[in-house]
Amino acid sequence: MKRHKFPLVSPAVGTQRELVALTFGEPAEKKVYLQSSLHADEIPAMLVSVMLQQRFQELEKAGKIKGEITLVPVANPISLNQHLLGQFLGCFEMNTSRNFNRRFYPLGNLVSSIEPLLSNDSAGNLNLIRSALRENIDLEVPATEFDSLQMTLLKLACDADIVLDLHCSLEADVHIYTNTSGWRQIEPLARYLGSTTQLLGDEFEGGTFDETIGGFWNEIRNQCGVSKPISDGSVAATVELRGERDVSYAYARRDADAIVDYLTYQGVIEGDVKPLPPLLHPATLWDSREEYNAPHSGIVVYLSKVGTLVEEGDSLFDIVDPLDERTTTVKSRTRGVFYMRRAIRFATAGAEIGRVTGRPAV
Repeated sequence: MKRHKFPLVSPAVGTQRELVALTFGEPAEKKVYLQSSLHADEIPAMLVSVMLQQRFQELEKAGKIKGEITLVPVANPISLNQHLLGQFLGCFEMNTSRNFNRRFYPLGNLVSSIEPLLSNDSAGNLNLIRSALRENIDLEVPATEFDSLQMTLLKLACDADIVLDLHCSLEADVHIYTNTSGWRQIEPLARYLGSTTQLLGDEFEGGTFDETIGGFWNEIRNQCGVSKPISDGSVAATVELRGERDVSYAYARRDADAIVDYLTYQGVIEGDVKPLPPLLHPATLWDSREEYNAPHSGIVVYLSKVGTLVEEGDSLFDIVDPLDERTTTVKSRTRGVFYMRRAIRFATAGAEIGRVTGRPAV
């Protein structure tokens, strides 16, 4: 295992943070990149990285890593230190309110400058594109600590074959986001993890990490792939490892084992490939999901568990007004998986409370 430290832009005199990346194996045909807790308060992902670090060291010593694996156990050292009145605030930078997993540098802007350099050699094009990504990211001079964090993460991941961004939700079962073209390669991971929800789309919520990387390869294939051969490049996915309170050794070991099984299936780790478990629910389209909001303020009483398949008309939650003795039941408008819900138990009027999957992707 090699440890690499990347200093971030110092936000103020006397302060300095760094990003730490661990690499296992040696450069070969395949490179895998994994990062945890880009939203720093999403701790289940971080514990999975602890387990993965242990597993990867054992596999490396046994000579069973047949590529290069880069692991960033703490993808956001900035917001690890963001606490207010005892509450951990890991999603947004407190100074600017920017979401750490939005508006990454738009790699798609580089397609027009790369296109004239492409040839009829598919392998050569792949190497050229990856070199161009690294070089162009290097040319960017981040002005802030936030920007330097995002650019460092992009540079570490941009030339990987498989990119997994490990998160968790508020209250949820395991679910996965990836683009439509990447689903074929990500589906085995969903099976090994026992993911109950797989959401496919080419645009999610404004330049997320996996969307930025996966979207670049979609764009360059769509724009250049007709005249020039371009291979798959990077497949990227966001993996939501249940909810914020689901921090346990049992879950973390189970998830780490599933990721190792997936990397074995992909040929990055040498070993017996385990049979693929059944896919619990088919992939659905991200933009067809149903979001459910509180019709008025009140106490939230959940009537359906996360990860369960609900039918149209099934009760999802009640909103109980403690002053008017009014109770409103919110019911599902569709058949789908109730894949995430808020951790709050009191809602303001109009607050989003939960989500149910929509139309099948195929």
